[in-house]
Amino acid sequence: MSKPDSIVAYIDGGARGNPGPAGFGVRVEGPDGTAIDEFAESIGTATNNVAEYRALLAALTWARSHDYHALHIRSDSLLLVQQMRGIYKVKHPGLQPLHAEARRLAHEIGKVTYEHVRRELNSHADRLANIAMDSPAASRK
Repeated sequence: MSKPDSIVAYIDGGARGNPGPAGFGVRVEGPDGTAIDEFAESIGTATNNVAEYRALLAALTWARSHDYHALHIRSDSLLLVQQMRGIYKVKHPGLQPLHAEARRLAHEIGKVTYEHVRRELNSHADRLANIAMDSPAASRK
């Protein structure tokens, strides 16, 4: 089976308490919706917006390490999508370095597009993020 030219990554991040135990989930799919990979990670105590950006960075890093040059990001975080599109400014100092890193990785990949989706259309990534938030490691870090 040949590798598709472009992939879709559903991303989600969250925190219990905001800030609180946080984690993210990523589901990578081919253009036909077939799952290619999915993963989650607890990130210790963080805000939901930091967790959303950590999900984006994980998806971008995955795509780059697997030599993809076209990636479509789907997220239920309107803030993240609009910031990455350049429509909203990144005012929060805690998000600025994450945004800068995401822009750098997106540039290295080549073509990265962003789409805001309703939460119910992001159920796989949401499920993974909840697993990460509820893991014992999330409350220890």
